[in-house]
Amino acid sequence: MKYPLAALALVATTALPAAAQDRLSVMLDWFVNPDHAPIILAQELGYFADAGLDVETVTPSDPNDPPRMVAAGRVDLAVSYQPQLHLSRHNDLPLRRVGTLISTPLTCLVVLADGPVQDMTDLKGGKVGFAVAGVQEVMLDAMLAHNGMEPDDVEQINIGWSISPALMSGQVDGVIGAFRNFELNQLQIEGSEGRCFYPEAEGIPAYDELIYVANPDRMDAQVIARFLDATERATGFILNHPDQAWEIFAATAAELQTELNTRAWGDTWPRFATRPAALDAGRYARFEEFLAQRGATAGGLSVADLAVDVTAGGGE
Repeated sequence: MKYPLAALALVATTALPAAAQDRLSVMLDWFVNPDHAPIILAQELGYFADAGLDVETVTPSDPNDPPRMVAAGRVDLAVSYQPQLHLSRHNDLPLRRVGTLISTPLTCLVVLADGPVQDMTDLKGGKVGFAVAGVQEVMLDAMLAHNGMEPDDVEQINIGWSISPALMSGQVDGVIGAFRNFELNQLQIEGSEGRCFYPEAEGIPAYDELIYVANPDRMDAQVIARFLDATERATGFILNHPDQAWEIFAATAAELQTELNTRAWGDTWPRFATRPAALDAGRYARFEEFLAQRGATAGGLSVADLAVDVTAGGGE
């Protein structure tokens, strides 16, 4: 058989009584793509079933929706971004980081390699698109400041999902919020070369790119801990068997079987958090201080205001 592990997982799934499973809904940050492989593989390999979980994944119609949906109790978990978490908490959304999906920055500011922007300062007087309001604007302002510029030195345009097309068509001179594992590959496929300006090299502290957030007043920490354990198992499988993991992942939906996703897979799988429940408290404290210094927030939130270790009893 081609996928003996998946087949065995299917047997395990069907053997587990449905009544023994706890339901958990997870809203993704975007349409399903290689960034979400640990979630999809945990399902396909039967790890969620082993953990007594019935997991439903939901895709958002608007990239700004996931934090609001989980805060309102419409879903149990949402995939979000660490910078967005800080801003959401300062806007009084009841959220906590409960796990990490990708622990290295993926976001970058992308420009065309052969275009007029060869240095960050070349953006002065130009247009920069963003996809997620609030967080990406703050990051762009910080990167501009690192290069001696002011926010008003560029025109900022909300381009929604249309990241690469907006850049290739000349609608904007650069895009903040592009993922280095996707947009650079998409530009290549379309016959263009892109170049990234990396936030962590342009005055922004390193941060967790993709995280799981939950409403602390509604969440079941024990159930979430089991979810994280299952995705940790899936990440281990991916790291040990990246080619087989891709085949299993891509087989779950025809729309995943594209040249873009195939290329992106190779740039993505080494970045998955191998310990999704582990919390780097210093990273959250540093980013909170950074935002306050930038004037983006009032500051003052403790790590406990931002994150919780669900493996330590789930309390704050």
